[in-house]
Amino acid sequence: MQVSSRVRGFSMVIVAAMLWGVSGTVAQSLFHHYSFTTDWLTSVRLVASGVVLLLLSLMGENRQNVTRILRSGGDFVRLVVFGICGLMAVQYTYFASIEQGNAATATLLQYLGPLFLTLFLVLRYRKMPTVMQIVALVLALLGTFLLITNGKPGQLSIAPGAVIWGLLSAVALAFYTLYPKKLLDRWGSTVVLGWGMLIGGISLSAIAQPWQVTGQIWDMSSVLGLCFLVVFGTLIPFFLYLDSMRFIQPSETSILGCAEPLSAVVATVVWLHVSFGLFEWAGAACIIGTVIALSRNSPKKMEAPKEQHI
Repeated sequence: MQVSSRVRGFSMVIVAAMLWGVSGTVAQSLFHHYSFTTDWLTSVRLVASGVVLLLLSLMGENRQNVTRILRSGGDFVRLVVFGICGLMAVQYTYFASIEQGNAATATLLQYLGPLFLTLFLVLRYRKMPTVMQIVALVLALLGTFLLITNGKPGQLSIAPGAVIWGLLSAVALAFYTLYPKKLLDRWGSTVVLGWGMLIGGISLSAIAQPWQVTGQIWDMSSVLGLCFLVVFGTLIPFFLYLDSMRFIQPSETSILGCAEPLSAVVATVVWLHVSFGLFEWAGAACIIGTVIALSRNSPKKMEAPKEQHI
C-alpha cells in the first residue's frame, strides 16, 4: 500500500507538471497564431479558474469560508494583495514573456523563482548561504547566461522583453509562494486561490475586458486551446499537485516538478518548431539543476511554504 501510494503521488506531480509545461506552449500558439494578447488571456484564465474553484469550494466541507473570508478585515486585505501582486502578477509576466519570446524560455526563467525566494530567506534570517545554495546560485547564473545568449557573450538569442518579463515572473513566483502561507492555513487553499484568481482577474479586467472577443482569431483550435488553458493548464494540475502532498514529501514534489520546464521545452521544439541550440539545452539543464539543488537544502528555520504553481 505504501509503495502504491508513493507511485500515485509521483504520478500526480509529474502529470501536473507536464500539463503546466504544455499549457505554456498552448498559450504561445494563441499569441503567435491567433492574435490573443497577454492582457486578455490572463484576465480570462484567472476569472474562469477563480469562478470554478469557488464553486467547488461551495460544495466542500469548509464552504462557509468562501463568504467568511470577505468579512475577515486584515485577511481580506492580504487576499487582495495576494490576488493582484501574486497571482495576477505571476500569470501576466509569464504570459508576457511567452508572447515576446517562447514558452520554453519563459518557463525556464520563471523556474528561477525558488532561487529568488532562497536569497530572500538568506537575507531575512541573516544566515550565510550553504554550499548547496551557492551551487544553486552558480547553476542559475550559468543557466540563465547560456539560455539567453546561446553561448555567445554580448548577444541575446531572444528578445530583451522576454528576458525581462521572465525574470519578473520569477520574482512574482517567489512572492506568491511565500506571501499567502497564513491565508492558506486559515482559510484553505481552494478558497484563497479561488478568490485570489477572481480578484486578480477582475483587477486586470479594467485593462482587458474578458467579454471583449474582437481582435482574436476564433476557430475550433483557438477555442480548444483556451479551454485547455483553463481546465488542463490550471484546474486539473492544481488539484493533482496539491493532492500529491498526501503521498510524498514537498522536497520530492519540487524535484518532480522539473518535468514542467522540460515538457515546455520539448513541446515548444517539437510542436511549434522553435529552434533550441546545444547551449540553450545546457542552460535548461543548469536551471533544472538549480531547483534540484535547492530542494535538497531546506533548513527548518528557512523553510518556505510549499510552492503552489498556478
